[in-house]
Amino acid sequence: MIKATYPLKLPQSVKEAAARLAKADGVSLNQWIASAVAQKVGAMETATDFLRRRAGGASGDDFAKMLDRVAAASPQPGDELPSDRH
Repeated sequence: MIKATYPLKLPQSVKEAAARLAKADGVSLNQWIASAVAQKVGAMETATDFLRRRAGGASGDDFAKMLDRVAAASPQPGDELPSDRH
């Protein structure tokens, strides 16, 4: 496996928390951060793949066409926007 280095600057509080968690897991801070990044990459790629499969061949234009078919109606009770958002 080819490894690359990347200078990482973290807020002190985040670094301290990550170091504490790494120690609790019995791994180095570097290993803990690499694992956390790998988990996030995996989650994001999985979510992206899932959403692409769900969308099928749909496009933004398809979505706009669907919205054009929705009848203009008042929101159902409880679905109204807060009064400060009008």
